[in-house]
Formats: sequence, structure tokens, C-alpha cells
Amino acid sequence: MTGKQFGRLTVLQQKGQDPRNADLLWECRCSCGNVVVVDGSRLRGGYVRSCGCLRRELARKRYIENKDFTKNMGNTQNLRNKDGIMVSSLKESPRNTSGVVGVSFDKATQKWLARLMYRRHYVLLKSYDTKAEAVEARKHAELFYWKRSEQVN
Repeated sequence: MTGKQFGRLTVLQQKGQDPRNADLLWECRCSCGNVVVVDGSRLRGGYVRSCGCLRRELARKRYIENKDFTKNMGNTQNLRNKDGIMVSSLKESPRNTSGVVGVSFDKATQKWLARLMYRRHYVLLKSYDTKAEAVEARKHAELFYWKRSEQVN
């Protein structure tokens, strides 16, 4: 494998064995100059083609070509609603089965969970017997933390 090219990576030398799956690990130099250690099967299978620079370049290109994204670049106000709440925390995920943001059902415990993150910390992370209790707890926490932050700012 030494000297072979895989995408932007050129194999330099063997670097041991992956203890999880016994595949050989290879040290490679990327065309951008970075050196990375890669699992041989992922390298040969084409799953790894660079040190990560290729993914960043492709993402940057997609962002630049996305007119909706570029018109909002640099404007942090577009990331919050009129109440100053992050839009991403209000948007219902397609995985949401409860119909309420921050409320979900835990099959393992057979309980309803209510969550709310405020300033990068969970201020509500509690389980309830009923969905109604979890929804009420979430709404109460929203009012308490989000309205309080408006008064402080």
C-alpha cells in the first residue's frame, strides 16, 4: 500500500492495527499537507479520500451556491425569533413523535421526558408519567427561562 494514492491521500507507512476490527492502519499525507492515520478497509473502499479538507471544501461550495443561506450570512438576528429564542429550538424535528418540541416518550422507562436547554445547560431534564405533565413542565420552563432572559437583557 505504501506509495499508493486514494483520492487526496498518499499512503506513507503502516501504523499498527485497529484493536476494534484488526484492520491495518495506514499513515497518509493529504494533498493539503495534513498527515492522518486511516483504517485500511475504509481507505480501499473509498470511504476516506482526504483528511477532512474535501468535505469542508464541498460544504463551503454548497453554502455559497445556496442563495437563501448566503443572503443571511453574518446576520445573527435571523437565527432567533422576535422573542430572541433560537429558531432551531422551536422547530419540530421530523423525529418528534409527541408533537411538542422538547417532549418525547422513552420506551425503555415508559415515561414522558421534558427537556429544555438554556445557555448551553439543561434546566429541565425530567421524566413524567403522562404526556400532559411533560408538556406542562416544558411550557412552564419556557416561560420561566425565556421570558426571564428578556427582562435581564
